[in-house]
Amino acid sequence: MQIEQTALEGVVILTPARHQDGRGFFSESWNRDRMAQAGLNYDFVQDNHSMSLTPGTLRGLHFQAPPHAQAKLVRCGRGRLFDVAVDIRRDSSTYGQWVGVDLSFDNGRQLLIPEGFLHGFVTREPETEVIYKCSHGYAPAADGAVHWDSCGIDWGLEGAAPLLSDKDAAAPPLSAFDTPF
Repeated sequence: MQIEQTALEGVVILTPARHQDGRGFFSESWNRDRMAQAGLNYDFVQDNHSMSLTPGTLRGLHFQAPPHAQAKLVRCGRGRLFDVAVDIRRDSSTYGQWVGVDLSFDNGRQLLIPEGFLHGFVTREPETEVIYKCSHGYAPAADGAVHWDSCGIDWGLEGAAPLLSDKDAAAPPLSAFDTPF
């Protein structure tokens, strides 16, 4: 497993090895013991799977507040997406800064996002599937969002409007957000 640090402390890109032969490939996407040896100690309790039909579908920027905060390990099961983490840790020197990574079925990369970060993604291909592990189950009362275009993220939309949920379209901007972290 290749482990790359990003500009945001705690946000890590993981690229599992793929063992290929004439049948396809095998890849170990998460191994708690091996990750703990690398200092990545997470206990994932829920797996989520979403599929977006249309390129330009943007989901986010989402978080769950403590005590239900979630770390996430995000990967692409089919298609291609641009995955983003934004630091919302109050005392962090990188508060409000973001990092984005292209995840695809082909590149096999994963983005590990700890608690204290917003998460969002935009799809680049039709029928893109996103699979992610969470360190805490969904808690509706702790669910929150920040407006997708309020953090200076270059989503690569090239002037096109993204396809958003009503919740994401109505989310407050980062400038009006009081972080719970």
